[in-house]
Amino acid sequence: MTKNMAWALVIGFLLIAGLSGWALVNTVRGIAAGPATLTGGLSTQVQQFLHPTPTVYPDPVTVVKEVRSLSRLETAQYTIEKVITAETGQGALGALFGDRLIFVAHGQVIAGVDLSKLRGSDITVSPAGQVTIIMPAAEIFVTSLDNDKSYVYDRQTGLLTKGDRNLETQARQVAQHEVENAALEDGILKLAQDNAVSYLDRLLRSLGFTDVVFVQGTPGPASTPALSLTPAGQ
Repeated sequence: MTKNMAWALVIGFLLIAGLSGWALVNTVRGIAAGPATLTGGLSTQVQQFLHPTPTVYPDPVTVVKEVRSLSRLETAQYTIEKVITAETGQGALGALFGDRLIFVAHGQVIAGVDLSKLRGSDITVSPAGQVTIIMPAAEIFVTSLDNDKSYVYDRQTGLLTKGDRNLETQARQVAQHEVENAALEDGILKLAQDNAVSYLDRLLRSLGFTDVVFVQGTPGPASTPALSLTPAGQ
């Protein structure tokens, strides 16, 4: 029994020595590969710990709130960039509790005519073949910000505050409103109306009508009551 125990101890020591030697060889190989390999691996692990890659899990449940048929004729699109400054707490203690950011907004405005608002009585054809259409007024369909191109250019917070978490949201809301106002001031509705008239005129003439008249349904102060597209001499 004593002899068996002695052999067991010898075998145990040999196994321990073998494992230790294997570990030593690997360590030497790592050192021989250069400090950059060890440092690079450690640096990668530290970076992954300090700046972990976010994992996003979308909810698999989809809820459809509403489905509508659209008859919108989109005839004008503006791409606008606006710079918005949003701030809060900029009083005497602004250096301690203030929050200020500069937001660069890149937005799009799409306008056109909703043809679903056309009624049967808005389209008349005379015995002579003249088509008269009372056109709905052009309107803004979509005003949106491009999240890939919109960004916070600069943000400064006081020494004793982490900033207002809703400040950027408020800046985005103001930016969207300002983008739409800029398009309206530049005349997007008139452009959309003119483009819609031009498009429908070409469509009707391709169907064989040679005399087409468009009338503005709800003329505004700056709109034209009637637009006749009858070629000269007819």
